[in-house]
Amino acid sequence: MSRMTGARAPAGAATFLTAARRDGDLEALADGMEVDVLVVGGGVTGAGAALDAATRGLSVALLERRDLATGTSRWSSKLAHGGLRYLARGQVGVAWESARERATLAKVTAPHLVRALPMLTPVRGRIPPPPSIAMEVGVRLGDTMRALSGTSRRRLPGMRRVSAAEAGMWAPALSQSALRSALLHWDGQLEDDARLVVALARTAAAHGARVVTYAEALELHARGARARDTRTGRAFDVRARHVINATGVWAGGLSPALRLRPSKGSHLLVRAERLGGPRAALNVPVPGSFGRFVFAVPRSDGLVMIGLTDEPFAGRPPDAPEVSDQEEAHLLETLSTALERPLDPGDVVGRFAGLRPLVEGDAHSTADLSREHAVHEDPATGVVTVVGGKLTTYRRMAQDAVDVVAARAGVQARPCHTASLPLVGAPPHPRALPAGPPSRLLRRFGTEAAEVAALADGRPELLCPLAPGVPVLGVEVLVAHQREGALDLDDILERRTRLGLVPEWREAATAAAQALLDERAEVAA
Repeated sequence: MSRMTGARAPAGAATFLTAARRDGDLEALADGMEVDVLVVGGGVTGAGAALDAATRGLSVALLERRDLATGTSRWSSKLAHGGLRYLARGQVGVAWESARERATLAKVTAPHLVRALPMLTPVRGRIPPPPSIAMEVGVRLGDTMRALSGTSRRRLPGMRRVSAAEAGMWAPALSQSALRSALLHWDGQLEDDARLVVALARTAAAHGARVVTYAEALELHARGARARDTRTGRAFDVRARHVINATGVWAGGLSPALRLRPSKGSHLLVRAERLGGPRAALNVPVPGSFGRFVFAVPRSDGLVMIGLTDEPFAGRPPDAPEVSDQEEAHLLETLSTALERPLDPGDVVGRFAGLRPLVEGDAHSTADLSREHAVHEDPATGVVTVVGGKLTTYRRMAQDAVDVVAARAGVQARPCHTASLPLVGAPPHPRALPAGPPSRLLRRFGTEAAEVAALADGRPELLCPLAPGVPVLGVEVLVAHQREGALDLDDILERRTRLGLVPEWREAATAAAQALLDERAEVAA
Protein backbone atom coordinates (compact mmCIF):
# COMPACT_ATOMS: atom_id res chain seq x y z
CA MET A 1 0.00 0.00 0.00
CA SER A 2 1.37 3.40 -0.89
CA ARG A 3 0.32 6.94 -0.28
CA MET A 4 -1.37 7.63 -3.54
CA THR A 5 -2.11 11.26 -2.77
CA GLY A 6 1.24 12.11 -1.21
CA ALA A 7 -0.76 13.79 1.58
CA ARG A 8 0.99 15.05 4.67
CA ALA A 9 -0.37 15.17 8.19
CA PRO A 10 -2.02 18.46 9.13
CA ALA A 11 -0.26 20.58 11.75
CA GLY A 12 -0.49 23.90 13.53
CA ALA A 13 -3.28 25.92 15.08
CA ALA A 14 -5.91 24.66 12.64
CA THR A 15 -5.74 21.30 14.45
CA PHE A 16 -5.97 22.69 17.99
CA LEU A 17 -9.05 21.78 20.00
CA THR A 18 -9.38 24.52 22.61
CA ALA A 19 -12.12 25.50 25.04
CA ALA A 20 -12.68 28.71 23.08
CA ARG A 21 -13.03 26.83 19.81
CA ARG A 22 -15.46 24.38 21.37
CA ASP A 23 -17.60 27.21 22.76
CA GLY A 24 -17.56 29.08 19.44
CA ASP A 25 -18.60 25.99 17.49
CA LEU A 26 -21.38 25.27 19.96
CA GLU A 27 -22.69 28.82 19.68
CA ALA A 28 -22.66 28.66 15.89
CA LEU A 29 -24.72 25.47 15.93
CA ALA A 30 -27.10 26.77 18.58
CA ASP A 31 -27.61 29.96 16.57
CA GLY A 32 -28.99 27.96 13.65
CA MET A 33 -26.01 27.13 11.43
CA GLU A 34 -26.93 24.16 9.23
CA VAL A 35 -24.33 21.50 8.44
CA ASP A 36 -24.35 18.78 5.83
CA VAL A 37 -23.58 16.01 8.31
CA LEU A 38 -24.09 15.77 12.08
CA VAL A 39 -22.11 12.95 13.68
CA VAL A 40 -23.16 11.91 17.17
CA GLY A 41 -20.51 10.11 19.22
CA GLY A 42 -16.92 11.08 19.95
CA GLY A 43 -15.36 7.64 20.00
CA VAL A 44 -13.11 6.20 17.33
CA THR A 45 -15.94 5.52 14.85
CA GLY A 46 -17.60 8.90 15.33
CA ALA A 47 -14.33 10.80 15.05
CA GLY A 48 -13.49 8.69 12.01
CA ALA A 49 -16.85 9.48 10.40
CA ALA A 50 -16.40 13.20 11.05
CA LEU A 51 -12.99 13.10 9.37
CA ASP A 52 -14.28 11.05 6.44
CA ALA A 53 -17.20 13.41 5.79
CA ALA A 54 -15.11 16.56 6.20
CA THR A 55 -12.45 15.36 3.77
CA ARG A 56 -15.15 14.70 1.17
CA GLY A 57 -16.00 18.40 1.19
CA LEU A 58 -19.04 18.20 3.44
CA SER A 59 -19.66 20.55 6.36
CA VAL A 60 -19.60 18.55 9.58
CA ALA A 61 -20.42 18.87 13.26
CA LEU A 62 -19.62 16.23 15.87
CA LEU A 63 -21.42 16.08 19.21
CA GLU A 64 -20.11 14.03 22.14
CA ARG A 65 -22.02 13.97 25.42
CA ARG A 66 -18.82 13.82 27.45
CA ASP A 67 -15.15 13.92 26.48
CA LEU A 68 -13.55 12.33 23.44
CA ALA A 69 -12.98 8.58 23.91
CA THR A 70 -15.01 8.45 27.11
CA GLY A 71 -16.70 5.16 26.26
CA THR A 72 -15.58 1.95 24.59
CA SER A 73 -12.78 3.56 22.61
CA ARG A 74 -10.59 3.95 25.71
CA TRP A 75 -11.26 0.47 27.08
CA SER A 76 -10.01 -1.63 24.15
CA SER A 77 -7.12 -4.11 24.17
CA LYS A 78 -5.07 -1.45 22.36
CA LEU A 79 -4.17 -3.80 19.53
CA ALA A 80 -4.15 -3.12 15.81
CA HIS A 81 -4.54 -6.76 14.99
CA GLY A 82 -5.01 -8.81 11.89
CA GLY A 83 -8.04 -10.78 13.04
CA LEU A 84 -6.37 -14.11 13.90
CA ARG A 85 -9.15 -14.98 16.31
CA TYR A 86 -11.76 -14.49 13.60
CA LEU A 87 -9.99 -16.90 11.28
CA ALA A 88 -10.34 -19.58 13.95
CA ARG A 89 -14.10 -19.01 13.84
CA GLY A 90 -14.31 -19.01 10.08
CA GLN A 91 -14.95 -15.25 9.83
CA VAL A 92 -12.57 -14.81 6.92
CA GLY A 93 -14.11 -11.55 5.74
CA VAL A 94 -13.63 -9.91 9.14
CA ALA A 95 -10.04 -11.17 9.33
CA TRP A 96 -9.24 -9.85 5.85
CA GLU A 97 -10.74 -6.45 6.65
CA SER A 98 -8.71 -6.38 9.87
CA ALA A 99 -5.48 -7.18 8.03
CA ARG A 100 -6.08 -4.42 5.48
CA GLU A 101 -7.00 -1.81 8.08
CA ARG A 102 -4.03 -2.79 10.25
CA ALA A 103 -1.79 -2.11 7.27
CA THR A 104 -3.40 1.30 6.72
CA LEU A 105 -3.01 2.26 10.38
CA ALA A 106 0.62 1.15 10.57
CA LYS A 107 1.78 2.60 7.26
CA VAL A 108 -0.35 5.67 6.65
CA THR A 109 -2.85 6.78 9.27
CA ALA A 110 -0.83 6.69 12.49
CA PRO A 111 2.52 4.89 12.14
CA HIS A 112 3.82 6.63 15.26
CA LEU A 113 1.05 5.01 17.33
CA VAL A 114 1.44 1.46 15.95
CA ARG A 115 4.34 -0.94 16.44
CA ALA A 116 5.05 -4.60 15.88
CA LEU A 117 4.17 -6.87 18.80
CA PRO A 118 5.79 -10.31 19.15
CA MET A 119 3.29 -12.90 20.44
CA LEU A 120 4.25 -16.22 21.99
CA THR A 121 2.06 -19.33 22.27
CA PRO A 122 3.63 -22.17 24.32
CA VAL A 123 3.36 -25.75 23.08
CA ARG A 124 3.55 -28.45 25.75
CA GLY A 125 3.84 -32.24 25.56
CA ARG A 126 5.08 -34.56 22.86
CA ILE A 127 1.92 -34.12 20.79
CA PRO A 128 0.76 -30.52 20.27
CA PRO A 129 -2.75 -29.98 21.69
CA PRO A 130 -5.58 -28.91 19.32
CA PRO A 131 -5.46 -25.22 20.37
CA SER A 132 -1.79 -25.05 19.39
CA ILE A 133 -2.45 -26.73 16.06
CA ALA A 134 -5.36 -24.39 15.35
CA MET A 135 -3.21 -21.42 16.31
CA GLU A 136 -0.45 -22.44 13.91
CA VAL A 137 -2.89 -22.95 11.03
CA GLY A 138 -4.53 -19.63 11.76
CA VAL A 139 -1.22 -17.77 11.97
CA ARG A 140 -0.13 -19.15 8.60
CA LEU A 141 -3.42 -18.05 7.02
CA GLY A 142 -3.05 -14.70 8.71
CA ASP A 143 0.46 -14.37 7.34
CA THR A 144 -0.92 -14.84 3.84
CA MET A 145 -3.38 -12.02 4.49
CA ARG A 146 -0.54 -9.90 5.86
CA ALA A 147 1.32 -10.26 2.58
CA LEU A 148 -1.78 -9.62 0.46
CA SER A 149 -2.62 -6.50 2.50
CA GLY A 150 0.75 -5.00 1.65
CA THR A 151 2.45 -5.38 5.04
CA SER A 152 6.04 -6.51 4.59
CA ARG A 153 7.88 -9.08 6.70
CA ARG A 154 10.23 -6.30 7.72
CA ARG A 155 7.29 -4.61 9.45
CA LEU A 156 5.64 -7.80 10.73
CA PRO A 157 7.96 -10.86 10.63
CA GLY A 158 6.54 -14.26 9.77
CA MET A 159 5.77 -17.02 12.25
CA ARG A 160 8.48 -19.38 13.44
CA ARG A 161 8.83 -22.10 16.03
CA VAL A 162 11.23 -21.38 18.86
CA SER A 163 12.79 -23.66 21.43
CA ALA A 164 11.73 -23.76 25.06
CA ALA A 165 14.94 -21.91 25.95
CA GLU A 166 14.26 -19.10 23.48
CA ALA A 167 10.64 -18.92 24.60
CA GLY A 168 11.96 -18.21 28.10
CA MET A 169 13.98 -15.31 26.74
CA TRP A 170 10.86 -13.74 25.25
CA ALA A 171 8.68 -14.45 28.33
CA PRO A 172 10.87 -15.04 31.42
CA ALA A 173 7.92 -15.90 33.70
CA LEU A 174 6.88 -18.79 31.44
CA SER A 175 6.91 -22.20 33.12
CA GLN A 176 9.40 -24.57 31.52
CA SER A 177 7.55 -27.64 32.79
CA ALA A 178 6.81 -29.96 29.82
CA LEU A 179 7.42 -27.01 27.50
CA ARG A 180 8.29 -28.48 24.12
CA SER A 181 8.49 -25.31 22.03
CA ALA A 182 6.49 -22.19 21.26
CA LEU A 183 4.98 -20.40 18.28
CA LEU A 184 6.29 -16.88 17.77
CA HIS A 185 4.33 -14.59 15.50
CA TRP A 186 3.78 -10.85 15.20
CA ASP A 187 0.82 -8.50 15.19
CA GLY A 188 0.22 -4.78 15.68
CA GLN A 189 0.06 -2.95 18.99
CA LEU A 190 -1.46 0.49 19.51
CA GLU A 191 0.29 2.87 21.88
CA ASP A 192 -3.04 4.16 23.16
CA ASP A 193 -6.60 3.98 21.84
CA ALA A 194 -7.66 7.35 23.28
CA ARG A 195 -4.71 9.07 21.60
CA LEU A 196 -5.89 7.70 18.25
CA VAL A 197 -9.34 9.23 18.85
CA VAL A 198 -7.83 12.62 19.74
CA ALA A 199 -5.66 12.54 16.59
CA LEU A 200 -8.74 11.75 14.48
CA ALA A 201 -10.74 14.59 16.04
CA ARG A 202 -7.92 17.11 15.58
CA THR A 203 -7.43 16.04 11.98
CA ALA A 204 -11.16 16.38 11.34
CA ALA A 205 -11.06 19.85 12.89
CA ALA A 206 -8.20 20.80 10.56
CA HIS A 207 -10.53 19.93 7.67
CA GLY A 208 -13.31 22.12 9.03
CA ALA A 209 -15.29 19.81 11.31
CA ARG A 210 -16.84 21.42 14.37
CA VAL A 211 -15.98 19.15 17.31
CA VAL A 212 -18.17 19.88 20.33
CA THR A 213 -17.67 17.81 23.46
CA TYR A 214 -19.93 17.84 26.50
CA ALA A 215 -22.92 18.26 24.20
CA GLU A 216 -25.48 15.47 24.48
CA ALA A 217 -27.82 14.55 21.64
CA LEU A 218 -31.22 14.03 23.25
CA GLU A 219 -33.19 13.16 20.12
CA LEU A 220 -32.30 12.57 16.47
CA HIS A 221 -34.65 13.40 13.62
CA ALA A 222 -34.71 14.00 9.87
CA ARG A 223 -33.42 17.58 10.12
CA GLY A 224 -30.82 17.21 12.84
CA ALA A 225 -31.03 16.80 16.59
CA ARG A 226 -32.19 18.22 19.87
CA ALA A 227 -29.14 18.58 22.10
CA ARG A 228 -28.00 19.85 25.48
CA ASP A 229 -24.80 21.54 26.61
CA THR A 230 -23.97 19.38 29.64
CA ARG A 231 -21.68 22.06 31.08
CA THR A 232 -24.42 24.68 31.31
CA GLY A 233 -27.62 22.65 30.98
CA ARG A 234 -28.81 24.73 28.02
CA ALA A 235 -30.81 22.88 25.39
CA PHE A 236 -30.51 23.76 21.72
CA ASP A 237 -31.30 22.44 18.24
CA VAL A 238 -28.74 21.39 15.65
CA ARG A 239 -29.78 21.75 12.02
CA ALA A 240 -28.29 19.07 9.76
CA ARG A 241 -29.22 17.65 6.38
CA HIS A 242 -27.98 14.19 7.38
CA VAL A 243 -27.30 12.50 10.73
CA ILE A 244 -24.90 9.67 11.61
CA ASN A 245 -25.36 7.89 14.93
CA ALA A 246 -21.97 6.50 16.01
CA THR A 247 -22.61 6.07 19.71
CA GLY A 248 -21.68 2.40 19.93
CA VAL A 249 -23.37 0.43 22.70
CA TRP A 250 -25.49 3.50 23.43
CA ALA A 251 -26.83 3.68 19.84
CA GLY A 252 -30.11 2.03 20.75
CA GLY A 253 -31.03 4.95 22.98
CA LEU A 254 -31.15 7.21 19.91
CA SER A 255 -32.21 4.56 17.38
CA PRO A 256 -34.63 2.25 19.25
CA ALA A 257 -35.14 -0.11 16.30
CA LEU A 258 -31.61 -1.45 16.64
CA ARG A 259 -31.01 -4.84 18.23
CA LEU A 260 -27.66 -4.86 20.00
CA ARG A 261 -26.13 -7.49 22.22
CA PRO A 262 -23.21 -5.89 24.09
CA SER A 263 -20.23 -7.98 25.05
CA LYS A 264 -18.05 -7.10 28.01
CA GLY A 265 -14.29 -7.36 27.74
CA SER A 266 -12.28 -7.09 30.96
CA HIS A 267 -8.55 -6.44 31.42
CA LEU A 268 -6.07 -6.40 34.28
CA LEU A 269 -2.77 -4.56 34.64
CA VAL A 270 0.30 -5.89 36.47
CA ARG A 271 3.80 -4.49 36.69
CA ALA A 272 6.13 -5.85 34.02
CA GLU A 273 8.80 -6.84 36.56
CA ARG A 274 6.32 -9.27 38.17
CA LEU A 275 6.49 -11.24 34.90
CA GLY A 276 10.22 -10.80 34.44
CA GLY A 277 10.00 -7.91 31.99
CA PRO A 278 8.56 -9.84 29.01
CA ARG A 279 9.51 -8.88 25.47
CA ALA A 280 6.57 -10.68 23.87
CA ALA A 281 2.88 -11.12 24.55
CA LEU A 282 1.95 -14.51 25.96
CA ASN A 283 -1.11 -16.39 24.63
CA VAL A 284 -2.71 -19.05 26.85
CA PRO A 285 -5.71 -21.10 25.61
CA VAL A 286 -8.94 -20.81 27.59
CA PRO A 287 -9.83 -24.34 28.74
CA GLY A 288 -12.89 -25.74 27.02
CA SER A 289 -13.26 -22.87 24.56
CA PHE A 290 -11.96 -23.33 21.03
CA GLY A 291 -10.07 -20.39 19.55
CA ARG A 292 -10.11 -18.25 22.68
CA PHE A 293 -6.99 -17.16 24.56
CA VAL A 294 -6.04 -15.09 27.55
CA PHE A 295 -3.09 -12.90 26.66
CA ALA A 296 -0.51 -10.91 28.61
CA VAL A 297 0.72 -7.97 26.53
CA PRO A 298 3.74 -5.87 27.57
CA ARG A 299 3.16 -2.14 27.26
CA SER A 300 5.52 0.79 26.86
CA ASP A 301 4.63 2.19 30.30
CA GLY A 302 6.13 -0.64 32.36
CA LEU A 303 2.88 -2.58 32.68
CA VAL A 304 1.57 -5.83 31.27
CA MET A 305 -2.08 -5.96 30.21
CA ILE A 306 -3.94 -9.22 30.80
CA GLY A 307 -7.15 -9.95 28.92
CA LEU A 308 -9.62 -10.71 27.55
CA THR A 309 -13.02 -11.79 28.76
CA ASP A 310 -15.97 -11.94 26.38
CA GLU A 311 -19.17 -12.05 28.37
CA PRO A 312 -22.72 -10.88 27.57
CA PHE A 313 -23.79 -7.67 29.26
CA ALA A 314 -27.38 -6.83 30.16
CA GLY A 315 -28.84 -3.54 31.29
CA ARG A 316 -28.06 0.10 30.62
CA PRO A 317 -24.44 0.43 29.46
CA PRO A 318 -22.30 2.48 31.91
CA ASP A 319 -19.43 4.69 30.78
CA ALA A 320 -16.92 2.64 32.78
CA PRO A 321 -17.96 -0.98 33.40
CA GLU A 322 -16.27 -2.67 36.34
CA VAL A 323 -14.25 -5.87 36.30
CA SER A 324 -16.01 -8.43 38.46
CA ASP A 325 -14.19 -10.65 40.96
CA GLN A 326 -15.13 -13.68 38.86
CA GLU A 327 -13.68 -12.16 35.69
CA GLU A 328 -10.47 -11.22 37.48
CA ALA A 329 -10.14 -14.72 38.93
CA HIS A 330 -10.71 -16.27 35.48
CA LEU A 331 -8.02 -14.14 33.83
CA LEU A 332 -5.46 -14.74 36.58
CA GLU A 333 -6.13 -18.48 36.80
CA THR A 334 -5.99 -19.05 33.05
CA LEU A 335 -2.77 -17.10 32.55
CA SER A 336 -1.17 -18.67 35.63
CA THR A 337 -1.42 -22.15 34.09
CA ALA A 338 1.47 -21.08 31.85
CA LEU A 339 3.56 -19.34 34.52
CA GLU A 340 6.30 -20.56 36.83
CA ARG A 341 4.80 -18.54 39.69
CA PRO A 342 1.03 -17.97 39.61
CA LEU A 343 -0.41 -14.49 39.78
CA ASP A 344 -2.82 -13.43 42.53
CA PRO A 345 -5.06 -10.39 43.06
CA GLY A 346 -2.29 -8.65 44.98
CA ASP A 347 -0.29 -8.40 41.76
CA VAL A 348 -3.02 -6.38 40.02
CA VAL A 349 -2.39 -2.60 39.97
CA GLY A 350 -5.19 -1.62 37.58
CA ARG A 351 -8.39 -2.93 36.03
CA PHE A 352 -10.62 -1.80 33.18
CA ALA A 353 -13.50 -3.14 31.13
CA GLY A 354 -15.30 -2.07 27.99
CA LEU A 355 -18.45 -2.96 26.10
CA ARG A 356 -18.44 -3.94 22.42
CA PRO A 357 -21.53 -2.95 20.42
CA LEU A 358 -22.16 -6.32 18.76
CA VAL A 359 -25.08 -6.73 16.39
CA GLU A 360 -27.70 -9.18 17.62
CA GLY A 361 -27.40 -12.62 16.05
CA ASP A 362 -28.38 -16.23 16.56
CA ALA A 363 -25.24 -17.28 18.44
CA HIS A 364 -25.76 -18.45 22.02
CA SER A 365 -22.59 -16.76 23.29
CA THR A 366 -21.38 -13.25 22.54
CA ALA A 367 -17.96 -14.78 21.95
CA ASP A 368 -19.48 -16.44 18.86
CA LEU A 369 -21.14 -13.33 17.43
CA SER A 370 -19.62 -11.88 14.30
CA ARG A 371 -17.40 -8.79 14.63
CA GLU A 372 -18.68 -7.51 11.30
CA HIS A 373 -20.06 -4.02 11.49
CA ALA A 374 -23.47 -2.98 10.24
CA VAL A 375 -24.88 0.27 8.85
CA HIS A 376 -28.59 0.83 9.49
CA GLU A 377 -30.70 3.51 7.82
CA ASP A 378 -33.87 4.47 9.66
CA PRO A 379 -36.65 4.57 7.04
CA ALA A 380 -38.63 7.18 9.01
CA THR A 381 -35.90 9.71 9.86
CA GLY A 382 -33.04 8.81 7.52
CA VAL A 383 -30.65 8.64 10.50
CA VAL A 384 -27.67 6.42 9.64
CA THR A 385 -26.42 4.26 12.50
CA VAL A 386 -23.16 2.33 12.41
CA VAL A 387 -22.48 -0.37 15.00
CA GLY A 388 -20.44 -3.51 15.51
CA GLY A 389 -16.88 -3.84 14.28
CA LYS A 390 -13.82 -3.14 16.37
CA LEU A 391 -11.09 -0.59 16.90
CA THR A 392 -8.84 -1.77 14.08
CA THR A 393 -11.60 -1.45 11.47
CA TYR A 394 -12.95 1.94 12.57
CA ARG A 395 -11.89 3.63 9.29
CA ARG A 396 -13.88 1.22 7.14
CA MET A 397 -16.89 1.56 9.42
CA ALA A 398 -16.74 5.34 9.08
CA GLN A 399 -16.38 5.11 5.31
CA ASP A 400 -19.39 2.81 4.97
CA ALA A 401 -21.56 5.13 7.08
CA VAL A 402 -20.59 8.23 5.10
CA ASP A 403 -21.02 6.32 1.82
CA VAL A 404 -24.72 5.99 2.63
CA VAL A 405 -25.02 9.76 3.00
CA ALA A 406 -22.88 10.45 -0.07
CA ALA A 407 -25.14 8.26 -2.23
CA ARG A 408 -28.24 10.28 -1.44
CA ALA A 409 -29.81 12.61 -3.97
CA GLY A 410 -28.44 16.11 -3.93
CA VAL A 411 -25.31 15.30 -1.91
CA GLN A 412 -22.14 16.46 -3.60
CA ALA A 413 -19.34 14.57 -1.90
CA ARG A 414 -15.92 13.58 -3.11
CA PRO A 415 -14.83 9.92 -2.92
CA CYS A 416 -13.41 8.68 0.38
CA HIS A 417 -9.64 8.99 0.66
CA THR A 418 -8.99 8.38 4.38
CA ALA A 419 -6.99 5.27 3.47
CA SER A 420 -4.26 7.59 2.18
CA LEU A 421 -4.68 10.35 4.76
CA PRO A 422 -2.20 10.62 7.67
CA LEU A 423 -3.41 11.95 11.00
CA VAL A 424 -1.93 14.70 13.15
CA GLY A 425 1.53 13.57 14.26
CA ALA A 426 1.95 10.90 11.59
CA PRO A 427 5.42 10.94 9.99
CA PRO A 428 5.79 10.51 6.21
CA HIS A 429 7.77 7.36 7.03
CA PRO A 430 8.71 5.70 10.35
CA ARG A 431 12.25 7.06 10.35
CA ALA A 432 11.13 10.65 9.90
CA LEU A 433 10.45 11.29 13.60
CA PRO A 434 12.55 14.05 15.14
CA ALA A 435 15.62 13.25 17.22
CA GLY A 436 15.94 14.61 20.72
CA PRO A 437 12.49 14.54 22.41
CA PRO A 438 11.86 11.92 25.13
CA SER A 439 10.88 8.56 23.67
CA ARG A 440 7.47 8.70 25.38
CA LEU A 441 6.64 11.89 23.50
CA LEU A 442 7.76 10.37 20.19
CA ARG A 443 5.53 7.34 20.75
CA ARG A 444 2.49 9.43 21.63
CA PHE A 445 2.88 12.61 19.58
CA GLY A 446 4.96 11.57 16.57
CA THR A 447 6.16 14.55 14.53
CA GLU A 448 4.72 16.92 17.13
CA ALA A 449 7.01 15.56 19.87
CA ALA A 450 9.55 18.37 19.52
CA GLU A 451 6.79 21.01 19.73
CA VAL A 452 5.37 19.34 22.82
CA ALA A 453 8.80 19.20 24.43
CA ALA A 454 9.27 22.90 23.64
CA LEU A 455 6.26 23.71 25.85
CA ALA A 456 8.62 23.18 28.78
CA ASP A 457 10.08 26.57 27.77
CA GLY A 458 13.30 26.33 29.74
CA ARG A 459 11.74 24.43 32.66
CA PRO A 460 13.41 21.00 32.58
CA GLU A 461 11.14 19.72 35.36
CA LEU A 462 8.27 19.69 32.83
CA LEU A 463 10.15 17.03 30.85
CA CYS A 464 10.26 14.85 33.97
CA PRO A 465 7.55 12.58 35.40
CA LEU A 466 4.75 14.35 37.27
CA ALA A 467 5.53 12.19 40.31
CA PRO A 468 8.00 9.42 41.20
CA GLY A 469 7.11 6.16 39.47
CA VAL A 470 4.60 7.83 37.13
CA PRO A 471 5.39 7.70 33.37
CA VAL A 472 3.57 10.91 32.36
CA LEU A 473 5.59 14.10 31.79
CA GLY A 474 4.54 17.59 32.83
CA VAL A 475 4.33 18.89 29.26
CA GLU A 476 1.63 16.31 28.53
CA VAL A 477 -0.70 18.17 30.88
CA LEU A 478 -0.03 21.42 29.06
CA VAL A 479 -0.55 20.05 25.55
CA ALA A 480 -3.76 18.29 26.59
CA HIS A 481 -5.18 21.59 27.78
CA GLN A 482 -3.82 23.79 24.99
CA ARG A 483 -4.34 21.59 21.93
CA GLU A 484 -6.32 18.44 22.61
CA GLY A 485 -9.72 19.54 23.87
CA ALA A 486 -9.23 18.56 27.53
CA LEU A 487 -11.57 20.82 29.49
CA ASP A 488 -10.83 19.61 33.03
CA LEU A 489 -8.44 17.55 35.11
CA ASP A 490 -10.44 14.35 34.61
CA ASP A 491 -10.11 14.66 30.82
CA ILE A 492 -6.35 14.92 31.23
CA LEU A 493 -5.81 12.15 33.77
CA GLU A 494 -8.30 9.64 32.40
CA ARG A 495 -8.05 10.03 28.63
CA ARG A 496 -5.15 12.20 27.43
CA THR A 497 -2.46 10.67 29.68
CA ARG A 498 -4.24 7.47 30.86
CA LEU A 499 -2.98 7.88 34.43
CA GLY A 500 -6.40 6.74 35.56
CA LEU A 501 -5.61 3.19 34.44
CA VAL A 502 -3.56 2.79 37.62
CA PRO A 503 -5.24 4.40 40.65
CA GLU A 504 -1.89 4.70 42.41
CA TRP A 505 -0.52 6.75 39.50
CA ARG A 506 -3.53 9.03 39.40
CA GLU A 507 -3.36 9.71 43.12
CA ALA A 508 0.37 10.45 42.97
CA ALA A 509 0.10 12.84 40.02
CA THR A 510 -3.16 14.69 40.68
CA ALA A 511 -1.71 17.53 42.75
CA ALA A 512 1.10 18.24 40.28
CA ALA A 513 -1.26 18.17 37.29
CA GLN A 514 -3.73 20.50 39.03
CA ALA A 515 -0.91 22.90 39.91
CA LEU A 516 0.08 23.13 36.25
CA LEU A 517 -3.52 23.87 35.24
CA ASP A 518 -3.83 26.51 37.95
CA GLU A 519 -0.59 28.10 36.79
CA ARG A 520 -1.85 28.08 33.23
CA ALA A 521 -5.10 29.78 34.31
CA GLU A 522 -3.18 32.50 36.14
CA VAL A 523 -1.06 33.22 33.07
CA ALA A 524 -4.16 33.42 30.87
CA ALA A 525 -5.81 35.81 33.29
